Amino acid sequence: MPTSFGLSHIWTQGDVVTRLILIALVTMSVLSWVVIVLKALDVWRHKQSALGSEQFWHTTSLAEGLGVLSQSPGNLFYSLAQVGQEATEHHQAAQKQLHDRLDISDWVTRSLRNTIDDHTTHLQNGLAVLASIGSTAPFVGLFGTVWGIYHALVSIGVNGNASIEAVAGPIGETLIMTALGLAVAIPAVLGYNALVRGNKFIIARMNRFAHDLHAYYVTGTRVNASAPAKH
Repeated sequence: MPTSFGLSHIWTQGDVVTRLILIALVTMSVLSWVVIVLKALDVWRHKQSALGSEQFWHTTSLAEGLGVLSQSPGNLFYSLAQVGQEATEHHQAAQKQLHDRLDISDWVTRSLRNTIDDHTTHLQNGLAVLASIGSTAPFVGLFGTVWGIYHALVSIGVNGNASIEAVAGPIGETLIMTALGLAVAIPAVLGYNALVRGNKFIIARMNRFAHDLHAYYVTGTRVNASAPAKH
């Protein structure tokens, strides 16, 4: 009967390997959704900070600009501005250290680049998990299908009943494993692609903001400060 087949039947009638595969797929699905939700919230928050970073240049002083950026907790652009300020002040205050061989432009550039690299690494945390799940989940499901078909054929051979009714049910049931693998992989792949696009937007804005900060801290004026910002 059709009601005798399904996930519950796979779990109750399956062996240890089958149950481990089901547990692995469920675990992968939960893990991917947790990563997607948490990273999506981070990307949304950082995007809002990126869109609001232009307000920094409409303030009357550096202190006021830093105050505007600091209103958003974990603002990456506030971190960049603060690092640039600290690098400039440190270079101006220290006159007898090795870094004096670097001019202020190179010193600020290195400080801002290191900060961007750290933020980029933070943004990419968790993406490897989604990539791994998206690439392996279909094969885990396929392995479950092959394993189930093998046992179904062995059972059919032992019972000596090769009618379509005896074959279709067990074989069709094992295909659920492949469907589960795809159901786990597809959201992981789509979530990975969406997060990568969001991270690229944020990183591009950080690079642009750092370029303007570099010009400001070195020359005292933002590049193209009189031109309206393009969104």
